Amino acid sequence: MTIEPRVLKGFTDHLPDKMLVRREMLSSLEQTFLLHGFVPIDTPALEYSEILLGKGSQETDKQLYRFEDNGGRDIALRFDLTVPFARFAAQHLHEIGTPFRRYHIAPVWRAEKPQRGRYREFIQCDFDIIGTTSKLADAEIIGMINASLSKLGVSHQIRINNRKLLAGVLDSLGISDRSQAVLRTVDKLEKLGQEIVIKELTTEVGLNSRNVDSLLRFIGLSNGQESVGAVISAIEDFGLNNEILAQGISELREVISYLDALGLVTQNGGPTPFCIDLGIARGLDYYTSTVFETTLTDLPEIGSICSGGRYDNLAEIYTKQALPGVGASIGIDRILGAFDVLGKIPPKQTSARALVVSSPIERRAQCIRAASILRSAGISTELSTQDTRLKQELKYANRKSIPFIIFPSEEEGLFNIKSMIDGTQKDNVRMENLAQELG
Repeated sequence: MTIEPRVLKGFTDHLPDKMLVRREMLSSLEQTFLLHGFVPIDTPALEYSEILLGKGSQETDKQLYRFEDNGGRDIALRFDLTVPFARFAAQHLHEIGTPFRRYHIAPVWRAEKPQRGRYREFIQCDFDIIGTTSKLADAEIIGMINASLSKLGVSHQIRINNRKLLAGVLDSLGISDRSQAVLRTVDKLEKLGQEIVIKELTTEVGLNSRNVDSLLRFIGLSNGQESVGAVISAIEDFGLNNEILAQGISELREVISYLDALGLVTQNGGPTPFCIDLGIARGLDYYTSTVFETTLTDLPEIGSICSGGRYDNLAEIYTKQALPGVGASIGIDRILGAFDVLGKIPPKQTSARALVVSSPIERRAQCIRAASILRSAGISTELSTQDTRLKQELKYANRKSIPFIIFPSEEEGLFNIKSMIDGTQKDNVRMENLAQELG
């Protein structure tokens, strides 16, 4: 019986051209994380279900891949890297100390509806600072988002909000008892549109039209403003005298002041890599104040490519010690999906810079030594294993986008180097000089 080769819906294979770009991106991100003093950790893909349930939202609970294992344990695949990190931090607190900066690059799983650039299994690149309530930590995370994406060559905008602003509005309207449901619904504004969100707020959350109107007018204050200062002034002029709202304004001002010190707030009305967006609520329940989402300026319709925020109470169920934290997650697969749409993924099928031809057979031992010398010099080299003609090897190198092909010259012990980029050729190069010639 022949089995049809196929993958599950919402999952995908990654071919070399995508994987090579992904590995380069991940390497770039890791360098940025280390540059900012973050250290790597890892946690199991599987957790006890009680660790994950009720930490994100009702929606993420429904998206869990949850089952009973052979030992009768109720377990689930992690849906993000933040909740397992809260468990990790509580369990290893005396070993890691605080404040603690970590990064974690690993797959997560969500049984949600697949869409362009978004699968049910995907890589997250998380970075967090825990053990501090300082808003400087919030600014550090935002600054690292900008540094990471800039290094990847991603044109982006970071949209910032503080949940206490929306919480203050809800409190002043007397509907704070429904805040989580309201925030989860507001977070769908960009994806579903205002009409559907209004319907959900009235029919499902139970708000009256006056409250919905006040909430949407407040969110609209950030539309079309030229600067972060103008948005804050508009919030203050909105006419609400609320303690929670005032605290949110103060925290937002403080974060922006630190971003200014980091050089992310340009002067004289110039462009900034971030803005205030009062519609950013983040659908996960564990966020408490600062929240942010990042979109591609070249392809905003693909959605957020990096999001996160401050979570001051997430670990309280695991430990009595306060473990406030702030972090973000970069969706590398979503960025790759966007690059694919934008035509930014180069036609690269191999990591090799050089292909060493291993024929004719009587010169094979010399060819093998030549490949070893290049590899010892740190030059990624593929050694041909086929006894084929040079014309075929040239076609192979061209198809794989290998920049150089090296083959024995007519003179014993010497080699020719042909550039597959411009067609030029250097003849009769000594074996020990091959690496130098390739630079």
